Amino acid sequence: MSLLSVVTAVYGPSTRYLPDAYASLAAQDLPEGWDWEWLVQEDGDGVGADAHLPTDDPRVRIASARHGGPHVARTVALGRSHGSLIKVLDADDVLLPDTLARDITLLTDRPEIGWTTSLALDLLPDGSTRRHPGDPVTGVIKRGAVLEDWRVSRRPMVHPATLCARRELVALLGGWMALPASGDTGLLLGLDALQDGWLLEEPGMLYRVHQDQITQHPNHSAGEEWEARMQVMQERAEALHAWVADSEPHRLPVPP
Repeated sequence: MSLLSVVTAVYGPSTRYLPDAYASLAAQDLPEGWDWEWLVQEDGDGVGADAHLPTDDPRVRIASARHGGPHVARTVALGRSHGSLIKVLDADDVLLPDTLARDITLLTDRPEIGWTTSLALDLLPDGSTRRHPGDPVTGVIKRGAVLEDWRVSRRPMVHPATLCARRELVALLGGWMALPASGDTGLLLGLDALQDGWLLEEPGMLYRVHQDQITQHPNHSAGEEWEARMQVMQERAEALHAWVADSEPHRLPVPP
């Protein structure tokens, strides 16, 4: 049985959304021979995720670690996972039908592709949805395209909360960048340095918009902290690109 690991960090305000996330996972139809596990990582003790999730589903694995922010929690969860593919799912987001099947099929059929993202729809407080802005043309994303766009826009060209990647690539990068925010964008930039990606045409996620999400913090998109995050992410991405270029023709092996 092949396994896909879904990684979710959770803290106090986001626990109330976990039932919706679980329901969207439980409704997924996977290709024959595949199953999923859900690594729910509490960011600190006493978060109480278990009160919002079923206790009789062995695929759901909840654990706590010291408080370090969501991206540290995701990396700790990575260490508890066993899947050959790693899928991102924020606690307050919802997978759309067949999302995991599309990720698995693409990465199984296209060994030269290291990671996938998908289109996303914003889920507004009134229950309505809207197209998330900024998605490029679907299909292959050549290695380096994300960084090239990032240098100009300082925004990820695809939605990092929809990432699914080969385990060996996520492990090589050490998981998520240990930042108070934008660690998922840091992971995306790292993956972009290592291997081509793919943007799936069908929307794969409902991205919940609410007042408690990290992106609503006043320092998320401006200020000294933001500048520091942008700088360290770009420096790491450029260093990785240089390392890959120097390693030619001894590139990372394409998974069998």
